[in-house]
Amino acid sequence: MIKTRTLGRNGPAISAIGLGCMGMSEFYSNRDDTESIATIHHALDQGLNFLDTSDIYGPHTNELLIGKAIAGRRKDVFIATKFGITRDPANDAVRGFNGRPEYVKASCDASLKRLGIEQIDLYYQHRVDKTVPIEDTVGAMDELVKAGKVRYLGLSEASAATLTRACKVHPIAALQSEYSLWTRDPEATGTLAACRENGVSFVAYSPLGRGFLTGAFGKPEDLPADDYRRKFSPRFADENFKRNLALVDAVKQLATTKGVTASQIALAWVLAQGEDIIPIPGTKRRTYLDQNIGALDVLLSPADLAELDKAFPPDAAAGLRYPEAFLGSVNA
Repeated sequence: MIKTRTLGRNGPAISAIGLGCMGMSEFYSNRDDTESIATIHHALDQGLNFLDTSDIYGPHTNELLIGKAIAGRRKDVFIATKFGITRDPANDAVRGFNGRPEYVKASCDASLKRLGIEQIDLYYQHRVDKTVPIEDTVGAMDELVKAGKVRYLGLSEASAATLTRACKVHPIAALQSEYSLWTRDPEATGTLAACRENGVSFVAYSPLGRGFLTGAFGKPEDLPADDYRRKFSPRFADENFKRNLALVDAVKQLATTKGVTASQIALAWVLAQGEDIIPIPGTKRRTYLDQNIGALDVLLSPADLAELDKAFPPDAAAGLRYPEAFLGSVNA
């Protein structure tokens, strides 16, 4: 069976690697619902039970897809979904944020219906709404727990200060933020330290640097024209792309030495940062899922970790991790 890690201070044991399902429904190209469902089934068969989604993915269609995939297998899965980001149908680049209590409760009911379940295992506020006190939002989430609609609560891209305030209202089981060899912000901002002070698991999304750390791309044109990364990710822009390729060489060289893939090295590095960290690499293909699970058996020596740390000091990556307009919603 797959290795597990404990969620939060006293939560359940869940698979030490999760499955990010976003790309199955949006943002990345070459989507195939049949293969995506087969990938989810394969994950569950391997003991990987931690699935991550959100009402914004699609929007809504990713929750529907997961609901279809897990029908009849509820006991095998630990489902995390999110609320709080709103979208402008007329402009895909525009995002809004809503943490009002009535919105929290309505979003939960809608997600439960789409997923076809009676209780969400882990419910995140996807982004902090700066116009609503975190105490009010988490207070509404606490009511969902009391009503039996949610088991555990989480925040995404919240600051250390916000997390600490939230924990005073209701225990927070997990904080989700981007974390990888080329995005080490949680170390510098104190978010990771705050998680440890409050007994909160750290769920690392994009642990493969949105696929860049896999070494699969040699130039921006390797990505389809409609791919989110080509349109919106500064690190995939021409000059930044070239500079970031040099960083990936260190990962590829170590992978060659150990006889594993670059993606497995990148995931093994995240896993080695602490037993309280759970990466959720996204994939919609069974082949890549198996590679990701294989990272659990890759052991990095102190010398290996030192080599990677030297190649990837904080802020080593060229370019912002999000477009400037999106950055105001992270570490909030």
